[in-house]
Amino acid sequence: MEQLKHECGVAMIRLLKPLDYYQRKYGTWLYGMNKLYLMMEKQHNRGQEGAGIACVKLNTAPGNEYMFREKALGSNAITEIFANAQKEFAGLTPSQLADTSFAKENLPFAGELYMGHLRYSTTGKSGLKYVHPFLRRNNWKAKNLCLCGNFNMTNIDEIFDKVTAQGQCPRIFSDSYIMLEWMGHRLDREVERNFIDAKESGLQGTDITDYIDSHVRVSNVLKTTMPDFDGGYVVCGITGSGELFSMRDPWGIRPAFYYCNDEIVAVASERPVLQTTFDIECGDIKELDAGQAIIVNKDGAVSVERILERRGDKSCSFERIYFSRGSDRDIYRERKKLGELLLDPILKAVDYDVAHTVFSFIPNTAEVAYYGMLGSFKRYLNEQKIKAIESLGRMPTHDELEHILEHYVRSEKVAWKDIKLRTFITEGNSRNDLASHVYDVTYEVLESGVDNLVVIDDSIVRGTTLRESIIKILDRLHPKRIVIVSSSPQIRYPDYYGIDMARLEEFIAFRACIELLKERGMHGLIDATYKECKEELKKPKEQMCCCVKALYKPFTVAELNAKMVELLRPAGVTTPIEIVFQSIEGLHEAIPNHKGDWYFTGDYPTPGGMKMVNQAYINYYDKVYKFGQKF
Repeated sequence: MEQLKHECGVAMIRLLKPLDYYQRKYGTWLYGMNKLYLMMEKQHNRGQEGAGIACVKLNTAPGNEYMFREKALGSNAITEIFANAQKEFAGLTPSQLADTSFAKENLPFAGELYMGHLRYSTTGKSGLKYVHPFLRRNNWKAKNLCLCGNFNMTNIDEIFDKVTAQGQCPRIFSDSYIMLEWMGHRLDREVERNFIDAKESGLQGTDITDYIDSHVRVSNVLKTTMPDFDGGYVVCGITGSGELFSMRDPWGIRPAFYYCNDEIVAVASERPVLQTTFDIECGDIKELDAGQAIIVNKDGAVSVERILERRGDKSCSFERIYFSRGSDRDIYRERKKLGELLLDPILKAVDYDVAHTVFSFIPNTAEVAYYGMLGSFKRYLNEQKIKAIESLGRMPTHDELEHILEHYVRSEKVAWKDIKLRTFITEGNSRNDLASHVYDVTYEVLESGVDNLVVIDDSIVRGTTLRESIIKILDRLHPKRIVIVSSSPQIRYPDYYGIDMARLEEFIAFRACIELLKERGMHGLIDATYKECKEELKKPKEQMCCCVKALYKPFTVAELNAKMVELLRPAGVTTPIEIVFQSIEGLHEAIPNHKGDWYFTGDYPTPGGMKMVNQAYINYYDKVYKFGQKF
């Protein structure tokens, strides 16, 4: 019900044939650019704050541009950047546009290497200068670097210190810019290594340049930069000399998939994007392993190299629950399973009265889990029908069979999203009133005061939309009871690897926990956890643990659920409300191959994550104390 932002989506294409090959086979040399557009549109769900593309032309003569970039802000950014990239095509005759030699010599983005990026900010930093790709220029082709990625780094302060210690002076303090400068510095060293080798081989002039362009090894650059980074990432880059790479973090937190044939190499954040764009089967696509990079050199040779040893098996489970497209074969099954596994707690919440329960979902991302939930209830009712028939001990009459079989799972489209909250409404009361009308309901789909209403969501994070809008509009139907179901467990801890969940006080589960501690006079635990977090930060980060876990230990999931209901209940709503969450065990059963669950458990995969969660509690505690609200 609440939109979570995620950083970000990537798309890359390397054409392995000359442009005229694609003109002859596909009717256009724009084949690569068109496919990039499709890949980005298919990943629009991953970023609507901005987008950017970059391109490199191979084998250009001095005095001609060979690297191109377009960036734009807003939800319409993809359309804007591709329109800008092709604005010089206006006025060209069909024969000119079909002439690959003319295009190669005169038109921008008529290249062989393409890179695209979709951005959602998780750092609060906005503006065009923060939109990927980032470009580092140099008169040596091989020293030009264009970078984009799906990442958040937890130790950017440490990298900044290393960069500045070498004498560099970055213009901006952000993980993207610092990574560009750190990696650019190592690319410079790699180029200089090849320059020395070329000179020692007796080469001179442009032969040295050609030697460098053909012998740059991006793996050397990655191996001397990426060990320093702590975080979840897929980093993508192209160089002016024609190298392309994409690397995944050694914990496997952020996803990356690739496809290769004799015509192209393509990389994307999600598997169905490649399937649809290139009309291929699931088995044709490979997932980049943790710590690996796919590299394509200037001559088109493709290799998958291990840059870092795998440090863990912590693929982000939220990618499966929420962020990635549900059209992926495995994700679809996993989301259905998440819904199926909620049968027992929902039955308990409605007192096993399935006959007087209506099921629905909000928002659309919860639809697949909804199908799984319905499937489990259909099977449950079938079992009840079989037992009823067997209990007769004889052949049932037609009327008896009809009475038994008429029970079914009641599913309805209850909520509709009608309007979008407009940012020009700034006055608080006006915004609250507008937010309460974002959704509308289908009236009279249940019997007032008799039927329960069960609504499934994929996650409950802050609870703001529930309190300000959803519960109020569901209450208009006057159900006997409202049951809000989350297909994921309680979100208790911040994320530092690419989701905009960085502050503890944002989470309804954390707020409920603090309220329970205060109500039960357990202020000492609140204070003690603060002191323990401060002591923990004195240790090397590799030895740190998550002290915040201690706050939740005194309470059961049911106790936290009940307190959440109190906090989320809007004024004037008297209908009984229950919240049902997926269990941690259910999560792991439904999604066995993606074990990254730190937002639910506090088990952070990297030392930087452990450090930052302890700091987050210190920040929260200090903020509360500062404003005189100490317990």
